[in-house]
Amino acid sequence: MQQKRRKQQQKPEKIYLGGEAEVRIYADYVEKIRREKKYRITELDKILRENRTRSEARIISAARKVGVPTPLIFDVEGEKITMERIKGEPLREIMNEELSRKLGQLVARLHDARIIHGDITPMNLIYSDGKIFFIDFGLSFYDNRIESKGVDLHIYFESLKAYFDDWRRLKEAFISGYSSYSKAEEVLKRAEEIEARGRYVERRLRNA
Repeated sequence: MQQKRRKQQQKPEKIYLGGEAEVRIYADYVEKIRREKKYRITELDKILRENRTRSEARIISAARKVGVPTPLIFDVEGEKITMERIKGEPLREIMNEELSRKLGQLVARLHDARIIHGDITPMNLIYSDGKIFFIDFGLSFYDNRIESKGVDLHIYFESLKAYFDDWRRLKEAFISGYSSYSKAEEVLKRAEEIEARGRYVERRLRNA
């Protein structure tokens, strides 16, 4: 009860409003609350948000068990997750080839455990105490298909192009780390195919 009262007395240092959730950052913990979708039936929306919240919390814990640094989950209540606050630097601000290689190794562990992150970008990762922490699993799910894993890599590769001039070196470093995964060759080939599909669609749109 005392811990709950302390939490109630604290005010968040920052509040982020995303499309899926409101994130409240406190001194030593974070609350993530899935936002209501007005276009859905109220009762159905509540069920979906609560189910998705429980699923996200389980995946965060599962990722941690396979050696991927994630925040500790303190509590799951309804559509709210209360988790450890990871204090560090956004990976985007300190990215280099060695960190990209380490990230490749971590994503290999996720994919080996059938975990699809869904939004691997340097802004969703924090470097703290010599480790890369995955802090947002809001779009994560379980899937063992090569296509889903290829999409995961494609999202990361596209984020490198958007953020860094030396994205090619960072991509190659990631691939060297990800190659520890037994199905890396298949997934990387699929990621290339997904990129090619995107270029084809762009050309069709330009010529339409």
